[in-house]
Amino acid sequence: MKKILLLVTLTITFFGFSQTDEKAYEQMIESEMKSASSLMTMAVNPNTLNYNLTYQKLEFTVDPAVLYVSGKVTSTFTALSNMNTVTFDLYKKSTAPFTVSSVKINNVVASYSYNTTHELVINLPTTLTLGNSATAEVIYAGAPSTVEGAFSTGSHAGSPVLWTLSEPYGARDWWPCKQDLNDKVEVTDIYITAPIAYSSVANGLQQSRIINGSNATTHFKHNYPIPAYLIAIAVTNYEIFNQTGGTVATGTFPIVNYIYPEESVATQNSLLVTPDIINFFETKIGPYPYRNEKYGHARAGLNGGMEHATVSFMNSWGRGLIAHEMAHQWFGDKITCGTWKDIWLNEGITEYMSGCVVENFDGNAAFTTWKSNNITNITSQLTGNLYLTDAQILNVGRIFSYRLTYQKGAMVSNMLRLKMGDTNFFQGLRNYLADPQFAYGYAITSQFQAKMESIHGSSLQEFFNDWVYNQGYPTYTIAASNGSNTSQVTIQINQTQSITDPMQVGYVSYFEMPVPIRLTGSSGQVQDVILENTGDGQIFTVNTTFPVTGIVFDPNKNIISRNNTATLGVAKFDFEKAIAMYPNPASDILNIDIPDNLTLENISFYNALGQQVLESKITKINISNLANGIYIVAFKTLEGSFHKNFIKK
Repeated sequence: MKKILLLVTLTITFFGFSQTDEKAYEQMIESEMKSASSLMTMAVNPNTLNYNLTYQKLEFTVDPAVLYVSGKVTSTFTALSNMNTVTFDLYKKSTAPFTVSSVKINNVVASYSYNTTHELVINLPTTLTLGNSATAEVIYAGAPSTVEGAFSTGSHAGSPVLWTLSEPYGARDWWPCKQDLNDKVEVTDIYITAPIAYSSVANGLQQSRIINGSNATTHFKHNYPIPAYLIAIAVTNYEIFNQTGGTVATGTFPIVNYIYPEESVATQNSLLVTPDIINFFETKIGPYPYRNEKYGHARAGLNGGMEHATVSFMNSWGRGLIAHEMAHQWFGDKITCGTWKDIWLNEGITEYMSGCVVENFDGNAAFTTWKSNNITNITSQLTGNLYLTDAQILNVGRIFSYRLTYQKGAMVSNMLRLKMGDTNFFQGLRNYLADPQFAYGYAITSQFQAKMESIHGSSLQEFFNDWVYNQGYPTYTIAASNGSNTSQVTIQINQTQSITDPMQVGYVSYFEMPVPIRLTGSSGQVQDVILENTGDGQIFTVNTTFPVTGIVFDPNKNIISRNNTATLGVAKFDFEKAIAMYPNPASDILNIDIPDNLTLENISFYNALGQQVLESKITKINISNLANGIYIVAFKTLEGSFHKNFIKK
């Protein structure tokens, strides 16, 4: 995503990347971030919510040597309520704004106003009633605003180049559009007229290139719904490098790359991996969303890359950047985040898919290093939520925070995979992407959660509360002991949180996660186990086939955590902490969880006067007859007696 930084300072800490990788990632984030001037325009424009765009014909006349565009934009829209005007977003500079020379509704000249709130408001000849459609035609020309860099010109090896990059709200800088995250144009035709010496590129499949004197008009058609910020054009003396994606079994589709001729050999070598990556993604998350058209890349003067539907604009050719922008075709383009609060659905999952490329092509050791690098940066600060607040979406630097939106989003995706298991996780992603409610539309975090829960088979609310909506990370202390039985090891898991104040926003009392543990033996034996850790002090007894001589917490770096310790010895376990009572407070039923290596004799309840008021030998206790108040619960076991406090409400 977007863009050039002007007033926002981008600070990113990288661990374990080469200088080349670091620069590529820094450029990626920079290119996906909007300039600070956009902070005043992050809110939804309420004046564009009363219609649905069904078709747009975009006709642009440009010269890459000149910062100027002449355009005719024809938009067919359907009324969502009775309408007397229709509003499009179009930037109006204080000096030299666009000249709007003609406006028509259904081919009849219409009156309009073009105001300093960057709106083109067209008066309809009659009221357009709910469910009916009309077509607006706008002819305009001028030099687009350069403040946000949505429409840019430059040069390479002495040749001029023009490109656009509109995320999140830059489309209005160069054409009259509807750029909120609430509507996608269902079908788009894009016509680019430019000097004959240059090639043009846009979304969709090229239909024709017609020569007219010294100019050539190239027509692209995109038959999939697309938001305004993903519509893009580029023009220069491109060399075209064709590849093929897909397999014989699944069907093939073209990969069309528009590259600078002076970089041809190096670029083609870098792009050789493209078919392998896109085919890998198809096996993991489903068919490439635009198989009936194309995928490809266009070299441009932006920083990093930008995932325009069917064609990613690129400044460099690192494999990680290629994978990231490609994965956006599924996450971000096919399904777009419904609000900027949900930006991790675009960026975090996409960044995780680039990590999966490391796993698939380079092996588990490289993938573990990739995850470790992410964790180190995520935990370099004590706080940080993934799902944004109302205030945070007014800060573009926070929206596109590399540490949180990208890295934490990627690692939360990885932890969701750990919790669900590989099969269910990737099936959940495929189900989400295929769901007609979201496909080629929008989705928010709660909807994504519901789709993953449907394949998981149980609630993921606790996981999303801990890792998506709240903040911080855990530090684990793992204590283990062989005891007298060499075919068993006892493990206790304790945890502290980076945020210790319960009154602090985003505080998590306990991060519940499956905890991976590696047990090792003196002869090189290895046994990996995953312990379902739901509370502090929880004790597990693990059967082994060898005497355990070593223990490692999270050997493959699957959990966001920091400063963890794991020790094996003659451990003195905190059984009192390991006994769990829930819910607490309770009014009817109190549940007791006892570690496997405790032998329960009885449970006694004592009131504030020290009087025993209830006794039980079972762990599901009806406490409805107890008076409201505080009780001491005594647990008598063969291993000793333990006490905990309980509140009856």
